[in-house]
Amino acid sequence: MKFSSVALGLLAATAHGFTTSPHFGLKHSSFMPQPSASSASSPLQSLQSARSTTTSLNAATLKKGSDEKTEEAFVPMRPPIDLDWDDIGKQLKDSFGYSDKDVEAYSKLSKEELLETYESMQLARLFENACNQQYMGGKIRGFMHLDNGQESIPALVSDSIRKTDKKYSYYREHTHALASGVSPGAVMAELMMKEGGTCKGAGGSMHIFDPETYFQGGWALVSEQLPYAAGAAKSILQDRVLGLSDGDDFKKRDVAPPKDDDRISVVFIGEGGSQNGRMAEVLNSAAKDNLPLLILVIDNGRAINTFTPDIATNSDVYKQGAHYGVPGILVNGENAEDVVKAGRATVDYVRKNGPAILQVHTYRFNGHSPADPEHERGRKDEKKWARASQDPIKIFEQKFTSEGVVTDEELAAIKKKVQKQVKEAVEFADASPMPPVELAKELEFPDAPDTDYNLKTPPAFAAEVNERTISKEKMDTIQEHIANLRAKSDAGEITIGDAINLAIHEEMLRDPTTTMHAEDLQAGSSYDIPKLTQQTYGQTRAADEIIDEGHFIGKALGEGMNGYRPIVELMNTNFGIYGMAELSSAGNTFATTGGKFDMPMTIIGAGGTAPNQSLGAEHSQPFHAYVMGIPGLKIGTAASPAAAYGITKSMIRDNGPTFLFAPVKMMKEAKGSVDLDKCLPLNKAALLNEASDEAVNGGKAVTVLTYLHGVKEAEISLEAIQEEGLDIDLIELRSLKPLDKETIRKSLARTHKLAILDESTYSGGVGATISAIISEEMFDELDAPVKRLCMDDAPVPYASSMEKAVVKRSSDLIDAVAELVMKQH
Repeated sequence: MKFSSVALGLLAATAHGFTTSPHFGLKHSSFMPQPSASSASSPLQSLQSARSTTTSLNAATLKKGSDEKTEEAFVPMRPPIDLDWDDIGKQLKDSFGYSDKDVEAYSKLSKEELLETYESMQLARLFENACNQQYMGGKIRGFMHLDNGQESIPALVSDSIRKTDKKYSYYREHTHALASGVSPGAVMAELMMKEGGTCKGAGGSMHIFDPETYFQGGWALVSEQLPYAAGAAKSILQDRVLGLSDGDDFKKRDVAPPKDDDRISVVFIGEGGSQNGRMAEVLNSAAKDNLPLLILVIDNGRAINTFTPDIATNSDVYKQGAHYGVPGILVNGENAEDVVKAGRATVDYVRKNGPAILQVHTYRFNGHSPADPEHERGRKDEKKWARASQDPIKIFEQKFTSEGVVTDEELAAIKKKVQKQVKEAVEFADASPMPPVELAKELEFPDAPDTDYNLKTPPAFAAEVNERTISKEKMDTIQEHIANLRAKSDAGEITIGDAINLAIHEEMLRDPTTTMHAEDLQAGSSYDIPKLTQQTYGQTRAADEIIDEGHFIGKALGEGMNGYRPIVELMNTNFGIYGMAELSSAGNTFATTGGKFDMPMTIIGAGGTAPNQSLGAEHSQPFHAYVMGIPGLKIGTAASPAAAYGITKSMIRDNGPTFLFAPVKMMKEAKGSVDLDKCLPLNKAALLNEASDEAVNGGKAVTVLTYLHGVKEAEISLEAIQEEGLDIDLIELRSLKPLDKETIRKSLARTHKLAILDESTYSGGVGATISAIISEEMFDELDAPVKRLCMDDAPVPYASSMEKAVVKRSSDLIDAVAELVMKQH
């Protein structure tokens, strides 16, 4: 069949479908004679492009026979497709390697299975209708995204995805949660911001989470869920390698998964979101590690409301995996029966073989959200047409009642049952109380800021797991390495990088659920932080990653939600800029889930800006200031081996996300001893020098707050300051968040003067935040304004002559202390 006849047939078919009954449309062009490679990059795009550029959006004129009569007919910008089972079977054979016999085994659904499919679709439709009613009534607020028209996808999920499979969806996830077995009442209560909701009202419409069904979001940033789902899939492999499984409390226990463990991770994403670069990264990772990952693409032709072909060259997402050896399949979402059958075949493939893509061609009946004006090209007309002719529920009803497979009475009974269920969900939500105001602060951190990490006990199974997963030769090698590092510490010769490496190995042996992610990991990265981790613990626990921090921070998040304690080493902390979305979500996860999911993740890297650093602007950005505003993130700094070692151990044991910044120019330069086997608090500063009583009594003492390279600069300046008869309380801010206000207040009560040597910018910097806190909460202790010695807002130059204008150093601190004291006199 030629494209011209396809186009003509489409016009006739859609005209008929718009004015009469639901209609599947025409064959997808992938299964027709193809044009030459030079004429079009994709058959589907060719049809879509032709429809959007050569026909009127609202109407077309059709010749009917020889009488030259014309009639108005709606022409969709995006044609419907009609793939029969033979077409789907061909894809399964060509792309997935199924035999004719295999395809035949998936070719039929029983009457009971068809009725279950219908019930799943009705639950999705009626629940979303109820959500819309509650939204219009003001009981649901904020953003809400409905799924009407795409009900074949929850039918697939309900049929083929098991309770123990990991599920990661996006902000249009209500129906995916319901199909996964999450309570309709709890979902509705969450939308209505009630304590009885899945997340106690802390998450809302875009953040549905449920540990019991392994429904792990609900994520609001487009495509961010992709690496999380990959990390969840990796956790399944880790379970198998380590011989661990989840207990009733969802904590790891020393019970191996069954030999036939075939759990998978499922990620839902739209065809618009699939254009995001994270898709390529996840396909690469899934193929490289052969992850049990199903990428379920919901293709409604709209990226938000924009017609996807207007912004994307290729919407055939199911073909994206070909480059990586990941098979894909396209199905018609208006044919729920075939979606379920193809879903079974695809899911079974993932369970047995590895990653795959399933793309479901659908039409979404609602705008992006109820508050959306829908001014985008063609959207309103398309909705009207799709509701009339592309409704999967109406198509199902018409097909199976006309064929005598089911009766109207049977379908009516199911609909009545679901209506009752939805009504009860709304009643439950109405009756549920609002969450208490105190809950907000309680959900800030999983572990309280004053937690003593020395008291945390390791898993009882550590020795057994180590014995069965680490060979004697490797264990001897790593124990020798640890002994050498401890000997360096005893001699006062251990570096910051080595101190962190020592802490990591001790914690990875103490708790086998600890994992490692880094670039250049096999070589130890730049400062030996992950040295010997992969050589000791294997590639499953210690992963050498592609060069995109957002990708492997995201995978770490997925592992952290599934019982593991990932460590992420950033070769340079500024590279974390690539992972801002993932860092933000890591900080929010514990709170957003209503405290139902801990989020252990330790991020460590060298960064900051030292005088004479000569690294240029991009490697000298104050990333520690950038992440200060992320809620739920504990942020520490370490300017010595002792601080680096003790803080690293505590962060790994913490049940929330933590970020340790180390000074890039001091990683191998600073040497010393560490307090072996001891954890340091994550909420305390360190008093490195206490001003003499004589200086304090004479009004010649100043409190100096600093961190990272500022510690070295302050220590350099100390002798010169004291030679002038002045002195300082030198406080290292080892915890930027939470801030140790108690130590600062105690010092200011003595000195009444404050200088902040700050390794971040004048605007929006760490010093600006601390200065504001002190001015608000400790103003009465000050005899002079706070003196901020911070980086200028100009980018850090490479040339040292220019750098002096931007980066503060010891000489600036000496002048500032003198100025604070002398102005007083």
